[in-house]
Amino acid sequence: MLTRREALRAAAALCCIPFAGCAAKSEQRSTTLFCFDTVCTIAGVLSQNTLDEACALCERFEKLLSRTIPTSDVGRINAARGTAVEVDAYTAELVQAALRYCEESDGLFDITIGAVSELWDFTEGVVPSEHAIAEALPHVGWRNVQVEGTSVKLLDPKARIDLGGIAKGYIADAVVNLFRERGVTSASVNLGGNVVVLGNKADGRPWNVGVRDPSDEGGSSVVAKVRTSGGSVVTSGLYERSFEHDGRRYWHILDPRTGYPVQTDVVSATIYSQRSIDGDGYTKPLFIWGAEKALRWLDAKPELQGLLVMSDGSIHTTSNSEFEF
Repeated sequence: MLTRREALRAAAALCCIPFAGCAAKSEQRSTTLFCFDTVCTIAGVLSQNTLDEACALCERFEKLLSRTIPTSDVGRINAARGTAVEVDAYTAELVQAALRYCEESDGLFDITIGAVSELWDFTEGVVPSEHAIAEALPHVGWRNVQVEGTSVKLLDPKARIDLGGIAKGYIADAVVNLFRERGVTSASVNLGGNVVVLGNKADGRPWNVGVRDPSDEGGSSVVAKVRTSGGSVVTSGLYERSFEHDGRRYWHILDPRTGYPVQTDVVSATIYSQRSIDGDGYTKPLFIWGAEKALRWLDAKPELQGLLVMSDGSIHTTSNSEFEF
């Protein structure tokens, strides 16, 4: 029997059949691929060559940034146990950018959560022991990551980086930047919760990007939408990866202070911004802060618009919100 990951990858492969015709001609095209443990969709008015470039870029990023691929940059950094590692320029840029989000959130977003996250298995429903978490937790500390040029070093040999909480935002931005360089003016990139659009749709109308209803297990219902002619909508939800064990529900967003899933009344956090990396880097602390502090913090950043869905079903937005209900 196929695993969920194998089934999703097989389904995505069936959707990756190239369009017939001239590969250099720009026309409405789309493709689906399996990367970053999710099904990704890329579409726009572009050539087949450009679409192929975008897919190749996504696959390259997965090979560079995946924590579970031993030969990736992240895998090599974690295996080096405190020795400096030369990495791809993309990797060094992302790690350096991620550290800024760690600092802004006072460590509530922390890319060295890998020391703890590698203990959890949200696919098989594995809960690590209290002892294992207690041993790993002292090695969670973003200040132990040093970047110099394209060299990355973990000052704590037992630290582990995990870029899963921010990589998709960086990658989505990179794909859109590729499109801009190729002269594309209408495109959308959906990396499983990270949606970025460029310009308007092919018919000239703005894109409608929905915010998933966290209470809908099928994922087909939305609680709000935003009309946009360019920008990013990132939603993080407790529903994305979770399991029940001994009558308790565990979800994938971990609190770097405790090593356990966040204790929160926020079940879904969405950020609408120009850059997708901002949505990734800023949504995670919102769960820990709760609605009041999260909205106050977001309101101090006018370049961001936020929407929170609470456990009681209520919805809260920032004062500058353009979300439609």
